[in-house]
Amino acid sequence: MGLCAVLSAGSAWANSSPFVGRWHWNKAHSTPPLGEPMPQDFISEISRADPSTVNWSITILTPDGQSYAETFEAAADGEFRPLSDDTTVSFRLSSDTLQATFKGPAGQSDAQTCTLSADQKQLICKGVLTKGNGQTADYVDVYDRM
Repeated sequence: MGLCAVLSAGSAWANSSPFVGRWHWNKAHSTPPLGEPMPQDFISEISRADPSTVNWSITILTPDGQSYAETFEAAADGEFRPLSDDTTVSFRLSSDTLQATFKGPAGQSDAQTCTLSADQKQLICKGVLTKGNGQTADYVDVYDRM
């Protein structure tokens, strides 16, 4: 009985997480990392965000018109988990922030902290890209709820 209550509470938390939803990149309010190409379009979908799991999908239309999609899923405990053969991801979730850090094989990383606007209609992700040589570039991605 206790386990059912815990599972139900977790499920309710996931359904009520304000991060869950489809988000469309707002090009006018975003600031890409200096020197990085700006995508033509970017959709981010968070289908689950609870203390046990974050499930986050992205679809990017690159500057040359190619579509790229990927899904990331990992526990939201801050521990790094394999995403592919050479990339790891860490998610950490609180009631008002979602942090994601991706690490690549050559020492490169992408660390971002996402928060919601007061009306929960925008997702604002502030991040830092770090290249393998240690150079960093800050960025801000703003998404509008779809």
